[in-house]
Amino acid sequence: MSTLLIKGGTVVSATGRTAADVLVDGERIVAVLQPGSTLLGHDLAAGVDTVIDATGKYVIPGGIDAHTHMELPFGGTNASDTFESGTIAAAWGGTTSIIDFAVQKYGEAVETGLAAWHDKAGGNCAVDYGFHQIIGGVDEQSLKAMETLVDEGISSYKLFMAYPGVFYSDDAQILKAMQKAAELGLMTMMHAENGPAIDVLAEQLYESGRTAPYFHGIARAWQMEEEATHRAIMLADLTDAPLYVVHVSAKQAVAQLAAARDRGKNVFGETCPQYLYLSLEEQLGAGGEDGFEGAKWVCSTPLRSREEGHQDAMWQGLRTNDLQMVSTDHCPFCMKGQKELGKGDFRAIPNGIGSIEHRMDLLYQGVVTGELTLERWVELTSTTPARMFGLYGTKGVIAPGADADIVVYDPAGHTSIGYPTLPDGSPSGRSHHMNMDHSAWEGYEIDGHVDVVISRGSVLVADEEFHGRAGHGRFLKRGLTQYLT
Repeated sequence: MSTLLIKGGTVVSATGRTAADVLVDGERIVAVLQPGSTLLGHDLAAGVDTVIDATGKYVIPGGIDAHTHMELPFGGTNASDTFESGTIAAAWGGTTSIIDFAVQKYGEAVETGLAAWHDKAGGNCAVDYGFHQIIGGVDEQSLKAMETLVDEGISSYKLFMAYPGVFYSDDAQILKAMQKAAELGLMTMMHAENGPAIDVLAEQLYESGRTAPYFHGIARAWQMEEEATHRAIMLADLTDAPLYVVHVSAKQAVAQLAAARDRGKNVFGETCPQYLYLSLEEQLGAGGEDGFEGAKWVCSTPLRSREEGHQDAMWQGLRTNDLQMVSTDHCPFCMKGQKELGKGDFRAIPNGIGSIEHRMDLLYQGVVTGELTLERWVELTSTTPARMFGLYGTKGVIAPGADADIVVYDPAGHTSIGYPTLPDGSPSGRSHHMNMDHSAWEGYEIDGHVDVVISRGSVLVADEEFHGRAGHGRFLKRGLTQYLT
């Protein structure tokens, strides 16, 4: 097995930072040492295969994106990133593990949906991967199948209070699923929006001629998110099931989570980069009522009004731990042939934004601007996802025995993110590696740079080149969450 030494850097964890050298043997970290340490009197650097100089840089555990949707069928098309292209993009951005969502469709066995996702991902991922299980139809068969998930290394499942006729579960179904989850120790992940009411509002807007992408967010009003979040919390309280609310975007939903946590409930929440930086006002300015460019920002939950303070509330929730994680909900669609399916009817725009390559950078910019500490950056993007979803110790930490998933991050570097070409086909000077023909992040500038990315001891990214391969990534069999009280 090959050996690797990262020397001269500052190792940052969720609890502190220290100058240290990191020694890797094969796929694991074997030592975290004081700078300049020797082994049996010999210079460590003289006896290893590869030495990486991290002087002046941060050495952090590889990012874990716990909410992605590669190749997801949605809105009459499929998410444009495959497991290969999406995990290569993840690696470029410092993410070394993802947790995607296996889908059980209406009328399909849970086992069939899970097998399909194993077929999609197996042998194609450039980084390690695990699955959550979407339960798209709660019935006696699917409730019975939930009993086998933990043995499959899947300790969390997702329900939808939105999308009637596609993924929607009513309150009775949610109650039954949560009862089963409480029995098994599974984490219930919830898309919390009042789908039936949203559909009424969307139809009324469409019938009145308000059809542009901007009105997607108007139909999915913050009241729909707050109400569903409260309802999910009450059902979890009744059943004693742990609850994790995905892609929180409304400040009122954060308040519901905070109130439940203040009562000592096992309730958790994530937000996403788009809800920290983007807004309805900017979507309106990108085409809004008169054009279609705003479709690139159509996602669910939707962007919220900056004037109403939702973005500030997300940052605050991350600082106060009323929100515990930042995932991407990476579900990319191209404008041509995909988003444009909704021209003239915002209801038909495939919902999703591509961010897997930019999450670590965008959150680091929050460190630069004073929204987060370095330690909180690591906690939100790596350590808490590992603890929340049964991976900690192997993932999410730089410590002896852990997988050598390591990122060397340069705070003096700079990253311009966006799309490869301008509309006329000329180079833009900005690029991404996601399989998309546009970027929701075009023009964003980051005061930092991912320099080196290592997955299980293998260098995936260095010197602005990709050295990894499809098939390197392994399936992660996860244990139960470590956050239950």
